[in-house]
Amino acid sequence: MDEIAGRWIPLGLVYLAGVARQAKLDVEIYDAMAKGHVYSQIEQRFRESMADYVASTAVTSTINDAVKTLELAKKIRPETVTILGGVHPTFMYEEVFATSIAVDYIVIGEGEVTLRHLLEVLEDSGDPATVAGIAFRRGGMVVKTGKRAFMESLDDLPAAWDLLEWEDYTCLAIPGSRLGAISTSRGCDHDCTFCSQQTFWEQSWRARDPQKVADELEYLHATHHVNVFMITDEYPTRNRVRWEALLDALISKNLPIYLLMETRPADILRDREIIGKYRKAGIIYISLGIETADQAALDAMKKEMVLEEIKPVFDILREQEIVSEASFMVGFPDETSDSIKKTMQLAQHYNPDIANFFTFTPWPYADGYADLKPFIRVHDYGRYNMVDPVLEPRHMSMLQVEVAIADGYRRFYMGKIMEYMTMKATFKRDYLMRITKLFMASPFVMKKLGIGMLGKIPAKMEEMKRKFK
Repeated sequence: MDEIAGRWIPLGLVYLAGVARQAKLDVEIYDAMAKGHVYSQIEQRFRESMADYVASTAVTSTINDAVKTLELAKKIRPETVTILGGVHPTFMYEEVFATSIAVDYIVIGEGEVTLRHLLEVLEDSGDPATVAGIAFRRGGMVVKTGKRAFMESLDDLPAAWDLLEWEDYTCLAIPGSRLGAISTSRGCDHDCTFCSQQTFWEQSWRARDPQKVADELEYLHATHHVNVFMITDEYPTRNRVRWEALLDALISKNLPIYLLMETRPADILRDREIIGKYRKAGIIYISLGIETADQAALDAMKKEMVLEEIKPVFDILREQEIVSEASFMVGFPDETSDSIKKTMQLAQHYNPDIANFFTFTPWPYADGYADLKPFIRVHDYGRYNMVDPVLEPRHMSMLQVEVAIADGYRRFYMGKIMEYMTMKATFKRDYLMRITKLFMASPFVMKKLGIGMLGKIPAKMEEMKRKFK
């Protein structure tokens, strides 16, 4: 999907580059996505660097591109050692090895300590089987070494901030901005069945020292002129005491920065009395996962959320001039046109500033995937992006799902645009107006919305055929 609102830094690569330096290697970060580079340009970059090691990370929707990138590295220089990590390879390492001979090593789970150890062993011509937390081929077989425990402290991670080409990163909704990212914690101890992160982190949660986080934000602002930060945490607000300490540390520094984040609605309700601190600390954007208007479906997903309690969350954020985003999912196996309509109506009832409607995407390593396989119609991982449908519900076609999503976007934003225009002139109004213009100017978005217009008649015919079966 297009990065409509900006270009995000590859924070994971910043940490991985840091540990590669600790292994005494010369390191560079190459962010082809941020630069908009195509494969021919990536190939040329490999010809220029002639790197000894090329490493990439991947989620399900990017695994094909990540593997192809490593294949290019091998094509240019066959002796280059290729390393792959991330959520998808962690669980699907055998499939990755079966589909490409270009991947030498896969890092399983949290990557920093493992990558450093692997590089040190390879540099010393040692045995990779002594490195915990990896998979590789040996003698025609896939070898998976023992599990590596998560790091006890996240505060000691080296960050190679100087290797980023900072001019590539900007938040388009804030003119003249430089966009960064920061991790203040890792993991989530909830067990939502559709989430890949709780599986990857094994429902664990670890947090950094609040003062060190604030110091790092101050350093990035002073040294690299970053003034907009994405908080990349899966669940930054889990511990109320620690979270408020972070807000207080940021308020005391009085930095001219903007923070964007996501969290759970229940935590906004919990923090109702200190929500003013959110805004004073610089938080201007909060994304909340609502998912569906079907309480039974939420319960089945183990979302631990009661829909009737959620609407005040958006009123609380509105009072502090914080932009609210609500995300919803449609296209579940039992989805119907009526259930999607209820979800769209719920979005209008909650009235967040921004709404996103994603397609339910079954990760191939998730709990319950076997039960969902009969409904899966698309096996190209490149389309597992939560935008393109890959699953066909019992009572709808995938085209009908796409049409319903496009209609939902049109109905929601036709009402919101007038609301944005009549807001009093504030930072929030300007932000929302710019986001809307970026949204409407995106060829990707226009193509998706066009599906709604062009697909209505075919979708209606599909519905009639199903009724007469």
